[in-house]
Amino acid sequence: MRLSSMADYAVLTMTAAARHCGGSRVNATQLAAETGLPLPTVQKLVSKLSAAGLIKAVRGAGGGFKLARPAAAITLADIVEAVEGPFALAACAEPGRSDCTLEASCTLRPHWPVVTEALRSAFAGVPLSRLTQPPVVGAQA
Repeated sequence: MRLSSMADYAVLTMTAAARHCGGSRVNATQLAAETGLPLPTVQKLVSKLSAAGLIKAVRGAGGGFKLARPAAAITLADIVEAVEGPFALAACAEPGRSDCTLEASCTLRPHWPVVTEALRSAFAGVPLSRLTQPPVVGAQA
């Protein structure tokens, strides 16, 4: 399993925004400069992150973006779901999907929700505040 580039970029954008938490607001141009991402990509991500309630846009002089809640209250799962939608490891695990040719005889389908929830829980266990800290030397990935 691999995160999409957009999910990866969303995490990168949120960690950059979190570094400004408690300080000045940050705009999309600053986020692009800090992350090395193209400005249109950051603008698209900020729109999705804002729609998901993770970032607040503040208009006017001194405007920009800030986290909608403390970094410790935003998880890796929140960020990934804002860009990718709900976790679903197999297409048949997604609500409303039934396009698998093996669906009628599949013995795994009933188990995918348990596996999906375990993965989501792992992502939910990583707060954004942890991602803004330097990695611990000798820690395993």
